[in-house]
Amino acid sequence: MFENKKILILGMARSGYEACKCLSKYNNTIILNDGGSRDKQDKFKVAELEKLGITLIFDSHPDDLLDDSFDYIIKNPGISNNHKYIIKAKELGIPVINEAEMAYRLLPNDITLIGITGTNGKTTTTTLTYEMIKRSGKRVHLAGNIGFPLCSFLEKLQSGDIIVMEVSCQQLANMKDFRPHIALMTNLSEAHIDFFGSYEKYKNVKLKLFANQTEDDVAILNIENNDVMKGTANILSNVKYFSSKREINGAYLKNNELYYYDEFIMNRDDFILKGNHNVENALGAIMIAKEVGVNTLDIVNVLKTFTGVRHRLEFIDCVNGVSYYNDTEATNTKCTQIALSSFDKNVILILGGLERGQNFHDLDNFLSPVKEIIGIGQCRERVKSYGEESGVKTTIYEYLSDAMNHIFNCAVNGDVVLLSPASASWDQYKQCEDRGDEFRDIVKEMKISK
Repeated sequence: MFENKKILILGMARSGYEACKCLSKYNNTIILNDGGSRDKQDKFKVAELEKLGITLIFDSHPDDLLDDSFDYIIKNPGISNNHKYIIKAKELGIPVINEAEMAYRLLPNDITLIGITGTNGKTTTTTLTYEMIKRSGKRVHLAGNIGFPLCSFLEKLQSGDIIVMEVSCQQLANMKDFRPHIALMTNLSEAHIDFFGSYEKYKNVKLKLFANQTEDDVAILNIENNDVMKGTANILSNVKYFSSKREINGAYLKNNELYYYDEFIMNRDDFILKGNHNVENALGAIMIAKEVGVNTLDIVNVLKTFTGVRHRLEFIDCVNGVSYYNDTEATNTKCTQIALSSFDKNVILILGGLERGQNFHDLDNFLSPVKEIIGIGQCRERVKSYGEESGVKTTIYEYLSDAMNHIFNCAVNGDVVLLSPASASWDQYKQCEDRGDEFRDIVKEMKISK
């Protein structure tokens, strides 16, 4: 399948790097092209790939690079399908896939593949699921959009292994054969419209997670999300459900207790993470864990000790009675709605970043716990206008560091400082995690200097 072929890897990053290493074992002619500067690449990875005989082209996308001599393009998920090479590949009949699809086609038959997607909560659900299965003693691997390319551990797989994979919409966009044995959808809401062009196209891409499943496979769905339920009405999978609102034939929350069918799992108060959305994430993870034979004790042990995923409503510390939460991954208003729903008062909300025309009025019904808004980044003036229109005290700063200095001087005992920007970070940061790391570092400095 991927042997003695000529392959263009479009985009370096983690997935491109791992795809190159994997494919180099099968006597392929490989060219990696990345429009970024060579100087900004990891020099050790560059040297490693060159030693493997891979041709590396940085700094541009030459017009004459792609022709009909190529057998595949393997595209970084973040690169648009409107890229000139992708358009030309379609004209030439060259298949365009991504690293995850490539790795899927190389998987042995005797493993269990779990795929998890959704607009929000997929990383937490994926991590919880992985930790539960790991706690049970089963051989399990964490893969996908969470930061571990699937092809990076193909050689480590043994018979009976389990793979828990977070699957992004960008990955699904270029998947053809991908078929998880167990597939979970956390929820669906508007997101990534700038990448896909419309919510309808985005939904259709997300729902591809179930497209190749048969009646031998399992689909686990959030029964309370209308778009999930409508979109999966005709799938062939064996469908199972979870709900955070009512007792159902599945996993559910009832009287502040978590259940798996009729089996009591634990009290909700013993689950550390805040917010109803995290209850849903836990219920989904419980459904998957039970599906692969994890016992209740191992499930409960994980839920009682799991403190959250880095950068997703992550509790950093309490300084002078002020609690600091890092939710930098909230790059859209829906994520910020979820974060705000987790608190009932005294929130100082840090809002803003890249200007993408985001509608901050989506937050109108969630502002009751907010005592002050701090606007940052490129869209800070719009944040200021929004705060003033909403009757909330609003101050703006270009940089997070200046905003945090203001907060340190004005926050009082009992306040919650919430970095949940409802905005991407690319106006000032390479990735949103860098914004969260800066927030964490500043809080640590505050604690030292208090």
